[in-house]
Amino acid sequence: MSRGVIGAAALLLLGACSSSDWQVRALPSDTAISTALDNEPDLDLLQEVELLDLPLARIPQAVRPCCAFGNAQKVKVGPVPVPFFRYANTIAVDKVGPHAFEAGTFSFQKDAPNGSRGTENNGQIYTLKGGFIDLAHVRDTADNAIALFYHIYPKIGQQQSIPLPEEIGPRTIELSEFAVSHLTGRQRWEVAAAMSDRLAYFMAEAHEVAQWHGYRSWAPWSETVSAYSPEDLYSNMLGAKIALALLNNNLAMNTELYNQHMTQWFSATLQWLQPVAIEQTNILFDAIDGHWWDSQQPLPSKFMLLKRHYELGDKQSPYLVPKAVAQTNAKWQQIAPLYQQPHQAHALGLSNRVHGINIDSVAQQKLFVGDKFKPSFKHIPSELWQNGFTQADFHQMSLYNQIQDDIELKQHLDAVNNVAQE
Repeated sequence: MSRGVIGAAALLLLGACSSSDWQVRALPSDTAISTALDNEPDLDLLQEVELLDLPLARIPQAVRPCCAFGNAQKVKVGPVPVPFFRYANTIAVDKVGPHAFEAGTFSFQKDAPNGSRGTENNGQIYTLKGGFIDLAHVRDTADNAIALFYHIYPKIGQQQSIPLPEEIGPRTIELSEFAVSHLTGRQRWEVAAAMSDRLAYFMAEAHEVAQWHGYRSWAPWSETVSAYSPEDLYSNMLGAKIALALLNNNLAMNTELYNQHMTQWFSATLQWLQPVAIEQTNILFDAIDGHWWDSQQPLPSKFMLLKRHYELGDKQSPYLVPKAVAQTNAKWQQIAPLYQQPHQAHALGLSNRVHGINIDSVAQQKLFVGDKFKPSFKHIPSELWQNGFTQADFHQMSLYNQIQDDIELKQHLDAVNNVAQE
């Protein structure tokens, strides 16, 4: 679902944005050197390195503006509909562009050392194993995981506070002290990678909560239509899984290395999930129109989105369009081949325990609610949020939001029906 500005008019106001290049160097310890010179080196001991930051990869300051759930939505600016305009956001898999760390609206990167340059071309793709994938969500979480790793690993096991960009109020990553002396260099690396990945994913969950409670990256444009969109968190976790693979394969030691390997892994991952043609993605969006989303509601109307995903947590499964629903579309014959064989949704999960370390017990995202947003929490018991909250509270808070959404959606549908009967 869209984060940031949705719609062409808003996008034109956003300039290109990208952080400065970053790079790290691995300084070997005496143990690593002596191991390297052994006739049969212990590969775990070769990982005894210190990372030198030149400069540090900063935490990305904003999410990529992208994709509302649905296809060819109407758009309204303030109270005025934009005539003859539809916001199309689906994309063919062969048009997905090269990754750019902390990309803004535009980027211009190479897909390989000898490759051509291009923009990310974010959008929505339907896959047979992963349902709808929001490419911007995948990329954002991957970027956050990489940046967090280079903050966490150099001080692994030490108490540390990492400030994050504010959304509905101040938020930080709080790391407690924990023992690492019994871990090999490789194990410390893997713990830091898993910790960074898990925290990056929870940053995405926090963003869903923030959007529901009124956070806007562009003040005139409401983002409540984006909150808890059915494809969001699965896409975010997909980005976390790719980032974990890149970190554990040492493929993210500088900006260019990371961008090019993220591009290749992302492309291969989408292929593994079995993407469909863009025309078929559009037909599937049409098939669930009136069920999962409402094309009659213009962006940014909250109830353009009818189906929301409130089951936050470290295990996520995608939503596949049921055959019975797809068959109701007039263009069924064009998507019928997708249903010739049953497809199993591919579930994802992030481990909380790595090499004996319980990540959630030593690493938390701490959030506070600013005065501006406190009225939006009135339906949630104050003890859950008044003195700050962490990722452990996200799911319970989201269930209260679901109850409120059910009330508001019924009121919305009643109003729509009353107008239709007049």
